[in-house]
Amino acid sequence: MMDNFTPGPFTEELVTAGIPEHLHEWLGALGIGALVVKMGIHFLEMSPERSVATMPVEGNTQVAGILHGGAHVVLAETLGSFAAGMHAGAGRHALGIEVSATHHRAIAAGTVTGTCTAIHLGRTLTTHEIVMTDEQGRRLSTARITNMLRENAPSGP
Repeated sequence: MMDNFTPGPFTEELVTAGIPEHLHEWLGALGIGALVVKMGIHFLEMSPERSVATMPVEGNTQVAGILHGGAHVVLAETLGSFAAGMHAGAGRHALGIEVSATHHRAIAAGTVTGTCTAIHLGRTLTTHEIVMTDEQGRRLSTARITNMLRENAPSGP
């Protein structure tokens, strides 16, 4: 258990990624994940109903010099999974069971913003839509993720 005076092992990572302080206890022991750090994802808003994050195009491109389609999906799955995890609450966790994406427009430079909006927040399932846009607000891709909510396994003696 973490008190208010002892930072968790991932405190610097959480601050750098823009994770709101009220979520540090939840994520402090595990961090946000190596892939999220590697992709340069930075959170602007975080709630089960709506989460927003940015990601640079630079460093996340495919051989043709445009943002890799998988990078779109990483941003979408990150936002949807964190939102579902917040909805799950203490003692439960979210497991992605389906993710899909449609790519509408390519981007070769700049920053992508992902906006995640809840479609369904149920007792056992959540579904979120994530829209990726460029700096001019043009839609780059649309993704959808469904997460199953499960109870955490009991801790052994």
